[in-house]
Amino acid sequence: MMTRSEKRPNRKNDRKVLVAEESNKNWADLDSYSTSNSSSSSDSEPEEVHCFMENQTTTEDEVLDFSNFEFTREDLMNALNELVHEYRKLSQAFEEIKAENNGLKNSLVESSNAQLEDTDSLKTELSKLMIENDLLRNRSCEFKSENERLNEVMNSWTKSSVSLSKLHETQKPLNDKSGLGFSVGESSSEGTST
Repeated sequence: MMTRSEKRPNRKNDRKVLVAEESNKNWADLDSYSTSNSSSSSDSEPEEVHCFMENQTTTEDEVLDFSNFEFTREDLMNALNELVHEYRKLSQAFEEIKAENNGLKNSLVESSNAQLEDTDSLKTELSKLMIENDLLRNRSCEFKSENERLNEVMNSWTKSSVSLSKLHETQKPLNDKSGLGFSVGESSSEGTST
């Protein structure tokens, strides 16, 4: 079996131009090679037509020879198989990217849900702490008022204690009978008689 390159003519350096003749709509290959060969070829021989993609400048230009139907069929089958293979690879890559994208979306949703749950739990904890803070403020106010009341009681007791000690200082001892209403002789006579 002949390979692809053996079935095609080697025309690396030829510039191909496809031209439609308006009278019979036949395509002709206008280059130096085809014009020189067309003058020497007979009219019974079918014209060889080459197809080129526009603006292809690489040396690996694909040329399909439509005069040889077996080659065309084989070439089309190979090209179709290559396209199917490439399509499968691209489809698989697309599915992988799609799955990865879905995974990223799911992880984003999960992280968002986790953040929302964390936010909700933090809000709940914050409200508990605010309630506890209010209770502690109320207790602090109660303790402050109790402390002020106890300070007033202590001040009152201190004043009473000072007054009592002043009163004790001014009072005479129980045995002391000197002073107003007592005579000196009475106090000494009582002291000896008892």
